[in-house]
Amino acid sequence: MVSNPVHGLPFLPGSSFRDPTKTAFHRSQTLGYRNGYAVVRRPTVGIGGDRLPVNQLSQAELDELANKASVLTYGQPKQAPPAEFIPAHVALDKKVLKFDAYFQEDVPMSTEEHYRIRQVNIYYYLEDDSMSVMEPVVENSGILQGKLIKRQRLAKNDQGDHYHWKDLNRGINITIYGKTFRLVDCDRFTQVFLESQGIELNPPEKMALDPYTELRKQPLRKYVTPSDFDQLKQFLTFDKQVLRFYAIWDDTDSMFGECRNYIIHYYLMDDTVEIREVHERNDGRDPFPLLMNRQRMPKVLVENAKNFPQCVLEISDQEVLEWYTAKDFIVGKPITILRRTFFIYDCDPFTRQYYKEKFGISDLPQIDVSKKEPPPVKQELPPYNGYGLVEDSAQNCFVLIPKAPRKDVMKMLMDDNKVLRYLAALDSPIPEDKDRRFVFSYFLASDMISIFEPPVRNSGIIGGKYLGRTKVVKPSSSVENPIYYGPTDFFIGAVIEVFGHRFIILDTDDYVLKYMESNAAQYSPEALLSIQNRVQKREAPALELENTQTKEDPGEQELEALIDTIQKQMKHHPCKDNIREAFQIYDKEASGYVDKEMFFKICDSLHLPVDDSLIKELIRVCSHGEDKINYSNFVRAFSNGPG
Repeated sequence: MVSNPVHGLPFLPGSSFRDPTKTAFHRSQTLGYRNGYAVVRRPTVGIGGDRLPVNQLSQAELDELANKASVLTYGQPKQAPPAEFIPAHVALDKKVLKFDAYFQEDVPMSTEEHYRIRQVNIYYYLEDDSMSVMEPVVENSGILQGKLIKRQRLAKNDQGDHYHWKDLNRGINITIYGKTFRLVDCDRFTQVFLESQGIELNPPEKMALDPYTELRKQPLRKYVTPSDFDQLKQFLTFDKQVLRFYAIWDDTDSMFGECRNYIIHYYLMDDTVEIREVHERNDGRDPFPLLMNRQRMPKVLVENAKNFPQCVLEISDQEVLEWYTAKDFIVGKPITILRRTFFIYDCDPFTRQYYKEKFGISDLPQIDVSKKEPPPVKQELPPYNGYGLVEDSAQNCFVLIPKAPRKDVMKMLMDDNKVLRYLAALDSPIPEDKDRRFVFSYFLASDMISIFEPPVRNSGIIGGKYLGRTKVVKPSSSVENPIYYGPTDFFIGAVIEVFGHRFIILDTDDYVLKYMESNAAQYSPEALLSIQNRVQKREAPALELENTQTKEDPGEQELEALIDTIQKQMKHHPCKDNIREAFQIYDKEASGYVDKEMFFKICDSLHLPVDDSLIKELIRVCSHGEDKINYSNFVRAFSNGPG
């Protein structure tokens, strides 16, 4: 029985005492690192943290001391310095294992091939055990090639293990992402590395070939140079000698076609043809220099090549019976290239000299192909539709956003507020229209005419504005070149036709007489004669009244004659019995005078024809000063008997 070394009691449950302060009962660490090297470390405490004796030796150390008799005799030998530590990523940097491999790919949608062999290179990077798969790029293969699998660690099974260089060898299959690759060979470095690591390599295999690629390979062509033609001599003789022709392509017969200029180059060194475009400034075309690149142009194809699609036909000597040569390019004759017919109209001096020496043609013409510009098309206006003025409607045909016709500003300034007024009657077979009177107003500033019909009470006809301001076209003029009525067309006795209605001028106001006298050169003799007759008729009642009433006042004589004339003229006008009462209402002082403004308002309310030339003259005679009018004499003209 083991006893307790401290108390002398047996080491049994209940007989031993446990120190409650002890909590760690692990064994001390005997291994450690110093300066990056693993060293053995002697424990100083035991289980529970009890310090061990300092001079305690282990059995292994005692055995080692027993075997060191020579060391005790001759001393401790010097140890060799350890080898320098090199990490794996430094020692194996840029060391890559390369394997040649291939994999088979199914082609389900092709009748010419059922599977495809794709050759790849598998790279294994020793520094981090990563791999990548690269497929050499084949030009025009139509397959996405290059890097198939980027550099990464590749899993070799479902347990998560990755491929190691020990798993790679020649003549084995490896599966990467569902594709099986066959390793057939490796490079020299890979072979030496694997053999140095004790791996026995399998013998190399032959790389599998793609059957469809081998089927498409054509045998090498065998060129036989004719004995009577030396291509090298032609190249050396005609090097840098080019025939230049100037041609046009006329495509105006097609929709949106045009006539364009081109330059045709014929290279004598190899019988090739080049067609260059001629660009002009601001021609609206992209600056492509060539229409056709430099190449040999076939002239006559074999029968089978004619039916073959030209867009995919690779032209060679087998498909061509005759090529274009220098003798086919003649100035003044058309030539068809790529289904375009070019007309050659000129060439440069070198080309003329060459044709003279080679073919004996010394009179190559120089044809003028410049087209004369057609005469400008006369702009014709559409027929007038009857709305508005012709000049105003024609502006819609000149510009997109029409503007008002240009006006004569000088005429508008000089003749502003100048109006010629005429009294006219309607020339109509209807009896009701014979007594109708109209006042024509001709505006000199704009050559426009307005017609006003004074309202007549109980006539059954509504008076007022008959025609607004507008230009009136003469009936004898055409619609394309309208001629409007002018001031010279209005005189007493003239017939004016306004939109199918005929009017006869009966009288004018005093301003018209003054205007015609000041502009007598513009009027016809007939118009001037009518003015003379008008003046004589006006002076005749005045002379008669002067002979009969020589003792009366001249102003009274003029007033009485004017009132008598108005009464005769207005005999068909309904009598205004309430005219005097209307004026007396506004004459509070019973002076017989009213303001001029109030006078015209009363006349307007009673529908009196104040626009008549005789009425205007009566108002002038009855005026008293500048602001007053004697309405007593004015009312007498509208009464049936004497006032």
